[in-house]
Amino acid sequence: MTSTTQTVCPSCGGPISDADRFCEACGAELTPAVPAAATPAIDTDTEPTVELNPGAARGAEALPGPCRSCGGTIGADGYCETCGTKATKARDHFSEQPAPWVAAVCDRGIRHSRNEDAAAIAADPEPGSRAMLVVCDGVSSSLDSDVASLAAARAARDVLAAGHAQGMGTESSRNSAVIARLKAAADAASDAVLANTSPDSPNPASCTFVATVLEGDLLVAGVVGDSRAYWFPDNAEAVALTVDDSWAAELIATGVPRHEAETGPQAHAITRWLGKDAPDHTPRTTSLKVAGPGWLVVCSDGLWNYCSEAAPLADLVRQTAAANANEPLATASALVDWANAQGGQDNITVALARI
Repeated sequence: MTSTTQTVCPSCGGPISDADRFCEACGAELTPAVPAAATPAIDTDTEPTVELNPGAARGAEALPGPCRSCGGTIGADGYCETCGTKATKARDHFSEQPAPWVAAVCDRGIRHSRNEDAAAIAADPEPGSRAMLVVCDGVSSSLDSDVASLAAARAARDVLAAGHAQGMGTESSRNSAVIARLKAAADAASDAVLANTSPDSPNPASCTFVATVLEGDLLVAGVVGDSRAYWFPDNAEAVALTVDDSWAAELIATGVPRHEAETGPQAHAITRWLGKDAPDHTPRTTSLKVAGPGWLVVCSDGLWNYCSEAAPLADLVRQTAAANANEPLATASALVDWANAQGGQDNITVALARI
């Protein structure tokens, strides 16, 4: 057993122990983090291998499965020996399910040549107790955005999962502590993007960022860009937890109808992002109390492109969940399939928690 010594946070004066990495009252980092070795920037045009399961045996992840077109064997050249279809890379489609009540699915879609979306999630075993969902969407016009988005999502997830944010024992201090942790997660995500950006890149890697933290009945969301978070309670009105940092959102704020703003020529021009040339990466946050069961949804625009408003998207999620026994992984996968059936014009990421 390791003993701990009680002391106070140098930033806010809250109680801490020498085992804490972050102050639970204000979210301040208490011990200098050991800097991670910088990951060399990779030219994504050469189709890099991005490790999706760090715990797997070396080389195991590179082994292709059966051909997704015909079920045949994939040869050493990366093509099906039966029908000649090129094998799907692990980065093109992957999923995570850290607990039965939480899951995420990330897919390349139909039209794009690579998957620049990423998801990283964590959860405690008890349903509805504690979960962290992060989605990052790489900007297609930037280099290495698929590598940077995955690194950013994982870095943010790791910060959020580092400890419980209890605050000073009051609801307001607990909320402030979670918000502080979200901002620290965005900082870590930004650092990860920078670590995967070549200093000489004419189009530095960049991505959006959205994260949600569930701590019991407290739900907090933070966003930079146009990936989104929604709360769909079973017996109450659907809630959009985030507002996009985009040209379309600015038009909507001035009174332009949503459909018109989100289908115009600048519909997906974002005004904030993570990256070397980002104007500001501090997430805008929203907090609410969870009063009953429902679905927490965090997604990229590959899903909401086809169903933007909260109410109809809530109907889609509830119907899809009912058809899949309310199982989060099956529901997320079915929502990705639905988006692909609508055209799959972008990468698609869906992260769900059944509360």
